[in-house]
Amino acid sequence: MVDQEQYAGPAEAGHPWWQGGVIYHVYLRSFADSNGDGIGDLPGLLGRLDYIASLGVDSVWISPFFKSPMDDFGYDISDHCDIDPIFGTMADWNALVERAHALGLRLVIDQVYSHTAADHPWFQASRQDRTNDHADWYVWQDAKPDGSPPNNWQSIFGGPAWTWDARRRQYYMHNFLSSQPDLNLHHPAVQAAIKNVARFWLDQGADGLRLDAANFLTHDRLLRDNPPNPAARAPKRPVEFQQPLHNISQPETLDFIAELRRLVDGYGDRFMVAELGEAPFSLVADYTKPGKRCHTAYNFAFLYRWALDATLPRQVISDWQQASGGAWPSWTFSNHDAPRALSRWAKGTPTQAQARLLNALLLCLPGTLFLYYGEELGLPQAEVAFDDLVDPEAIANWPHTLGRDGARTPMPWLADAPQAGFSRAKPWLPIDPRHRPLAVDRQEADPDSTLHITRRLLALRRDDPALRWGETRFRDLPAPLLGMERVHGNRRLLCLFNLSADPVSFSLPDASVWQTVQTINGARLTEMELPGFAALIAQVI
Repeated sequence: MVDQEQYAGPAEAGHPWWQGGVIYHVYLRSFADSNGDGIGDLPGLLGRLDYIASLGVDSVWISPFFKSPMDDFGYDISDHCDIDPIFGTMADWNALVERAHALGLRLVIDQVYSHTAADHPWFQASRQDRTNDHADWYVWQDAKPDGSPPNNWQSIFGGPAWTWDARRRQYYMHNFLSSQPDLNLHHPAVQAAIKNVARFWLDQGADGLRLDAANFLTHDRLLRDNPPNPAARAPKRPVEFQQPLHNISQPETLDFIAELRRLVDGYGDRFMVAELGEAPFSLVADYTKPGKRCHTAYNFAFLYRWALDATLPRQVISDWQQASGGAWPSWTFSNHDAPRALSRWAKGTPTQAQARLLNALLLCLPGTLFLYYGEELGLPQAEVAFDDLVDPEAIANWPHTLGRDGARTPMPWLADAPQAGFSRAKPWLPIDPRHRPLAVDRQEADPDSTLHITRRLLALRRDDPALRWGETRFRDLPAPLLGMERVHGNRRLLCLFNLSADPVSFSLPDASVWQTVQTINGARLTEMELPGFAALIAQVI
């Protein structure tokens, strides 16, 4: 561990709490069920906050818990300022805030501003006619003379981004499901309403806002067709045939996000992170201009990669350093929309050795990090039978995609308990039998488990300024080895990783100046060989 007399902790160093921190991503439906309905909820999360605090993370990001018909499991909101009964009450939220803050944890909540549910009162009013107070709160357009949609835009989930509404005799736009109509953020009244939503939750104690689909907030006012995507190769969805030049990522979005930033800054040390999907880093940098827009951006640079080798982290970090303009990066390996990284990157059957390596690699990266629930246990992607699927995209694309359900199955708390301790009832998604031996109670009892090793890595990152805030310098090592130095002031760390299953010999000309701080999977600095999937962190003597 770092000598605290020599290296100040995060608070003393003058860095904001989120900078270089680790945010634990809770998919609420699947974390802990308190009332036996098979769905995770806020009281269930409250009951497990001590476990999260014991990991050594800085914050918790909670997926949407607002009122919703659940067509997209909470990302289709029907009331932005109320809690859906399946997740709890405002009293539960208040208790969660109080306990989290007592444990030193910050709470980051999802905010969905690009669209609403179709049964949101705003949309129900908007669709009545073309003259009411909410008539222009959504994106409406007449049909073409032949009755076809206004342009060629495609929705993320397949099919045109336009649905006909017989009451208005117009099409409405939706970048996602047809039951998720897009708000018209060009309209001042809509912007004011959204800012009121942000104020509401900041007033209720939220420490951070994650702007879901942030680059989808505004659209091209002229509704111009998107051009074809010449790079499309056997796309999975029609939307991939197009370059999204006009339906998303419009300049006006940046102006609105700047207004949100000013609002958030009025609350002190609060935090705003933009989800930007697979956007190029040049665009990500626009959304994270230091001091003016989002504090950082949650991007998908690692999420949809199907192979991990020594060149990927080096290329991603180097590309960011060149394009960022000084903006602060964020990284994640897994989330609720992508298959778990352990299964995506497994070389053969996923193993705990691979899981430990991936956690070590993630926790050595520069920037702010997001750790998806279950990654600390080394959970692989769950296998979900067709009859148990609930994700519309997974059902539609079966069996040609791992889908999202396999990344959303319940957290295994007790290996031998009914439903692995997640619930007293049948859960909304099944427990994968492979997850039971990896349950929290089993790993708590094993000091060499992935859980305990991840805790040690989190403690090192939390206390060490080089890992938390330091510069990153890559070493020239032969594949499959990856080497990087993290440097902050006079603190210098060397991080080595063997991304293959086989032992690899290596040579360090300056080996004598290094002292081991942490080893994973049998790595030894003195042996000049890294075992398969081994990692090592060393400090200058």
